[in-house]
Amino acid sequence: MEISEYFPVWDKLSTEQQNRLTGSAIRCRAKKGGIIHGGTEECLGLLLICSGQLRAYICSEEGREITLYRLFERDICLLSASCMMNGIQFPFSVEAEKETDFWLIPPDIYRRTMEESVSLSNYTNQIMAERFSEVMWLMEQTMWKSFDRRLAEFLLEESALEENSTLVITHEKIANHMGTAREVVTRMLKYFQNEGLVTLSRGKIVITDLIKLVQYSEK
Repeated sequence: MEISEYFPVWDKLSTEQQNRLTGSAIRCRAKKGGIIHGGTEECLGLLLICSGQLRAYICSEEGREITLYRLFERDICLLSASCMMNGIQFPFSVEAEKETDFWLIPPDIYRRTMEESVSLSNYTNQIMAERFSEVMWLMEQTMWKSFDRRLAEFLLEESALEENSTLVITHEKIANHMGTAREVVTRMLKYFQNEGLVTLSRGKIVITDLIKLVQYSEK
């Protein structure tokens, strides 16, 4: 994908600004499981996802993780360049859930162009607002929705992403996504198995009753 395809306001940038962004962009690849951006690292830059799948997450002092949102083809990751946003300090990490190709635009280049272009600035603020809404939605779900319903929704989401009813995922990984302890996940999955929703084996979860799992997620 070309850099221009990520920005609907591309035509509103000057030729000099377009050349600056395309000329500074670096094509990168991350292996599955690789950490692209760590919570305490310096400002990395703007990530433009070409293919693959990333997850943005935060980690507590005790080492417990929770997924904020995921990034897919054509998505833009702004928080990895949060240093260019005045007043925003947000220690979070980005992990490659699948082998991922992406463009990296240095933060100083993007910030300079954004300061010159009202259109790019407005679009950047729009993306940031959308991400903030996703994080607020996550907080609401975590605070007010029961864990069994959240887990059912997570399994359905994973099945849709992988296009498969067999999920190759550990209980520990699910706990990291959902911000809870592995034991809590294991206990609820065993309950789901007893209810006939899933079957469990080492490193795998098979959804055996999709309709019932959907109904469970909507309780």
